[in-house]
Formats: sequence, C-alpha cells, structure tokens
Amino acid sequence: MARPASPQVFRILLPALDLPKSRRFYETLLGTKGRRVAGGRVYLDCGPVIVGLLDMAGQEGAQLPTPAEAVYFSTEDLDGVHARARRLRCLSKERLHGDPKSPLGQPIVRPWGERSFYVEDPSGNPLCFVEASTRFTGTPAQVARLRRTTQSA
Repeated sequence: MARPASPQVFRILLPALDLPKSRRFYETLLGTKGRRVAGGRVYLDCGPVIVGLLDMAGQEGAQLPTPAEAVYFSTEDLDGVHARARRLRCLSKERLHGDPKSPLGQPIVRPWGERSFYVEDPSGNPLCFVEASTRFTGTPAQVARLRRTTQSA
C-alpha cells in the first residue's frame, strides 16, 4: 500500500489591526490583488499558499499574537520587491544578531547562503523575502556548507 502524501500548507493567516490598510500594503508589496472573503478576511494568492489577512480590529480587547518568526516568501525579483518595500517604508531596522554588517532591511547574502531582506507589516508581523535561487531548504549539501562556513568564522 502506498504511503499517503505528507500534509501540505495551503493557507497562512496573519492578524491585521486595520484590514483595508493591510490589504493595500500586501497588494503593493506582493504585486498581486487580494480578494475579500467571508468573516473579515482578505486572501492573496502566493503560489500554492494563500496568505490570509484576518481582521482583528472589530474584536473587543483583541491582542495580536506575538509572531515566533517571520513568514518567508521566495521571489525571483528580490530587488523589485525591495524597491516596493522601501517605498512602503517597512524595511526592518534591526541587524542579524546585532551585527552591523548584516542589516536585516537590506538584500544581502546571509550566513546560511540566502540573499534576503526583512520587513514588518502594518500590524507588526515580520516578513522575509528570499531570492528564489538562494533558498535554504536544509538539503544535506546546504547543511554541510553552512557547517563549514560557521566553523571557519
């Protein structure tokens, strides 16, 4: 009997304090139109995964969950997305591990080999954009290269 396929991620919901503002932000940054769906949600198609914006403004005393980590997007036009992010004034001002040579808001090659930059959406959700050809997916070759790089540093 064939083993069933692994479950696949098809939708990620991000809380939005101001849904119209967040929708405009994501449509501009991602370069795609969102669609309003029931329940105070806007969906944006991002490849096989839907990024959903969940309206939190109407919920009395609602607190946004603190994101554990950024949502990562892969793009073949990293510089174009970065230009849109710069116009939106959402680039991260932080530095990777406090290192002045690694500003998170700039598209540079990270120690693990990805060329990427980070932003923050209007509700404080962190996002990262990665050049598609440099994605770190944890293959054995990538892990070995990362170990060599970090051991020699």
